[in-house]
Amino acid sequence: MKVSFKDLGLVNTREMFAKAVKGGYAIPAFNFNNMEQLQAIIQAAAETKSPVILQVSKGARNYANQTLLRYMAQGAVEYAKELGWKKPQIVLHLDHGDSYELCKSCVDFGFSSVMIDGSALPYDENVALSRKVVNYAHKYDVTVEAELGVLAGVEDEVSSEASHYTKPEDVIDFVKKTKCDSLAISIGTSHGAYKFKPEQCTRDPKTGKLVPPPLAFDVLKAIEKKLPGFPIVLHGSSSVPQEYVDIINAHGGKLPDAIGIPEEQLRKAAKSAVCKINIDSDSRLAMTAAIRQHFDEFPGHFDPRQYLKPAREEMKKMYIHKIINVLGSNGKAR
Repeated sequence: MKVSFKDLGLVNTREMFAKAVKGGYAIPAFNFNNMEQLQAIIQAAAETKSPVILQVSKGARNYANQTLLRYMAQGAVEYAKELGWKKPQIVLHLDHGDSYELCKSCVDFGFSSVMIDGSALPYDENVALSRKVVNYAHKYDVTVEAELGVLAGVEDEVSSEASHYTKPEDVIDFVKKTKCDSLAISIGTSHGAYKFKPEQCTRDPKTGKLVPPPLAFDVLKAIEKKLPGFPIVLHGSSSVPQEYVDIINAHGGKLPDAIGIPEEQLRKAAKSAVCKINIDSDSRLAMTAAIRQHFDEFPGHFDPRQYLKPAREEMKKMYIHKIINVLGSNGKAR
């Protein structure tokens, strides 16, 4: 059985990215695994009238069930309309697809965008795999993100000890051969809540907090020169807000030296050809901080709605902040 994303009310990323590159802002790509995360994302996007990408990793798809996900995405579009967003611009995207079969399955199940991540493969194998996915997806107007360069860190089933920056000299050849619609690059972002080891950072002498190394904007500039106007994607772009880490640690958690990408660097990236910025860990941290705090303050509560409601509110607040203050995508999907 084949389902078209258009029948679900979803859109692909083509027009969305073209407008973002021209307009100097980035589209939020928020990962979700459950209903509360999805509700918070849709509430935030509807209130701010921001186009939004709902991202699902292979692990999240296994966790939530692919059939349920399809109906959740369709429900998200209808929910957005209920909230007064007349023409919702919502993408359902596979994050870090690791095989042709997985990408094909997502296209067949109504995803409007897929990512094929062949970045750990030798260059020619990455090209061949990405091209194969593009050939299938484009038949159904589904857009494809490919990746060049390797990000460090751990997120779901994606894991790498070391990062390798994208080589600007490869990008023209790669895009030409694969015909991908957007390109994920490596310029120093990283997956997870521990994006950098303490030895990679400096310490602020006043606060004692870790300060991460800056992103390689020279690499980004070189890539933009080679591919003017082409949509670029940044993975691993959570900021790991210290207030959430502090709340988690104050209420029984243990996240020593968790550190992310400073928001001013993401703001700068959003004004360039980077038109999609992926955020996952910040949502997990917001949710966990609210739940841990609630359990500490109300030890007698056991109804999941009692602690998931404040968690949902905290995520929504965080999403709105990212949309307005970091990515600049508010008001771009009226």
